[in-house]
Amino acid sequence: MLDEAPRDQLRQGLAQVRELLEKQRLVEGLAHRDRSQRHELVESLVHRQHLSELHTKLSRLHIADVAYILTVLPPDERLLVWRQTGRNRGGDVLLEVPEEVRQWLIEAMEPGELTEVLNQLDAEDLAYIADELPEDALQQRLQSLTLQDRQWLVSTMAYDEDAVGHLMSPDMVTVREDFTLGQVLETLRNLEAMPIHSDKLLVVNGRGILTGVLSLSALLLGSPSGTVAGTMATNVVTFRPEEMAREAAKAFERYDLASAPVVNERGKLLGRLTVDVVMDYIREEQEEKILVRAGLSGGEDLFASVWDSARNRWLWLSINLFTAFLASRVIGLFEGTIAQVVALAALMPIVSGVGGNTGNQTTAIIIRGLALEQIGHTNLWRLARKELAVSLLNGLVWGGVMGLVAYGLYWNPGLGLVMAAAMLLNMLIAGVVGLAVPLGLERWGRDPALGSSVLLTATTDAMGFFIFLGLASLFLL
Repeated sequence: MLDEAPRDQLRQGLAQVRELLEKQRLVEGLAHRDRSQRHELVESLVHRQHLSELHTKLSRLHIADVAYILTVLPPDERLLVWRQTGRNRGGDVLLEVPEEVRQWLIEAMEPGELTEVLNQLDAEDLAYIADELPEDALQQRLQSLTLQDRQWLVSTMAYDEDAVGHLMSPDMVTVREDFTLGQVLETLRNLEAMPIHSDKLLVVNGRGILTGVLSLSALLLGSPSGTVAGTMATNVVTFRPEEMAREAAKAFERYDLASAPVVNERGKLLGRLTVDVVMDYIREEQEEKILVRAGLSGGEDLFASVWDSARNRWLWLSINLFTAFLASRVIGLFEGTIAQVVALAALMPIVSGVGGNTGNQTTAIIIRGLALEQIGHTNLWRLARKELAVSLLNGLVWGGVMGLVAYGLYWNPGLGLVMAAAMLLNMLIAGVVGLAVPLGLERWGRDPALGSSVLLTATTDAMGFFIFLGLASLFLL
């Protein structure tokens, strides 16, 4: 979380920008009322003054704060703020805004303006947003890169966007293993700047094969006459470019890494993965999961058009509509039973609701275990038996409680027994589905967090109604 001072600074910056935009709107409103030549001149001067104040204010804000302001502004104000930012710092801001806002800005820019912004980005930054750029603009920028940068960018773009190779950086410091520590220090002094998150130097031999890493602390504390080979660590966490980024993220957390080398199958050093890129990937992945769980097909700009926002929600709305229709058909099979025992209509939602909650709890435990790699063939069946036992125990306890409640409300012992039995059976089914869905999705190579809740809700609703109403038809009529 942000400290109070940075948070207050961000809010203050947003408030000041909005104040300048409001002044600009007032001036334009007055201009429409009075179109005299003198008034148009005054309006033009005031307009330029407000734009100058806005530009000055934005230039003093951090890049991340400007990106936040662009995200929360409606389209007309966003474009005005962007015009005052894009010429000088547009490239950096474009990297910081969410993907949906970045796409909006790219579409809003003229070709020449987009070219000017892209010229502010190096090959590494271009790789981050290359998939979102128009083909002609990307090719034009590629032609202006050096041959080395162009080759690196093309090779990086060949990897899947969820692969380590797509996220790695060429920005790294390498040293030879036959150097002395004094020579390494002299080499570093000749650099203009150290790459970000340089906690270690990468040691290579004459063929570019990674042989170890030299930490900065070992370099500073070691004797200048000591050799790199005698000081470096050879037990190195490395990644292959085709590995999945989520697996690399787990390793970064497990080993507290700030950076790690990326090598090919022969051990040749290709690039470097840094913690800031990994954190950005994790954040974007989590945001996507949250949106999908809420029934959105992907990221959505806060101020996207009504049509685009509606289309973004159609997929999961259609799935939910189908599952709701399925549950309603189950209820329709027992219309006669409900007509004769009206109390069933009041108790049905309890059976399905508690079953859904039970399944969600089991699913959450399984998804967390899969994410942390705590579940494998050796402990899967033991975990399954444990979760089913928990569902059985909860079904006995809370099914009994609701059976007593139903009896107390309607003074019908048969209804109480039916309620208790339905609760027990549906919670058992919810436990089974809560286990099977995420494990099945994981086995099929799909993200177990996506789609689990929809399938679980459909099952617990339909089966809950079927079990409850079926038992009622057998024992109450």
